[in-house]
Amino acid sequence: MRIGELAARAGTTTRTLRYYESRGLLPARRGGNGYRTYDESDLKLLRQIRTLQDFGFDLEETRPFVECLRAGHPEGDACPASIAVYRRKLDELDALIGELQAVRAEIGVRLAGIGGEPPLCELGGQEL
Repeated sequence: MRIGELAARAGTTTRTLRYYESRGLLPARRGGNGYRTYDESDLKLLRQIRTLQDFGFDLEETRPFVECLRAGHPEGDACPASIAVYRRKLDELDALIGELQAVRAEIGVRLAGIGGEPPLCELGGQEL
């Protein structure tokens, strides 16, 4: 398939595909006519990248998953490098969850300290 068809099937743009190609995440194959050509395995790579990005992975963090798929593994998360990225991401998420829980607790303390009622606006007694 050509770049426009791949972009449409992957739900992205041709510009994004060219960017992924420049970053080495998408193969740069050309047909005899000079057009970029892609196949179903390229669509699978793109879906893996998009799914990971939806989960909060940055583009470079998707590389081990792409390389795992290219190595012939049916799933991109079966290789040691992919597993290591998963572990790092879980550590990041756990840290963020801890930070959010601390903020939530502090807001709860402050809310309890003011009696749990929203303050009245000084300009006419309306709630803020």
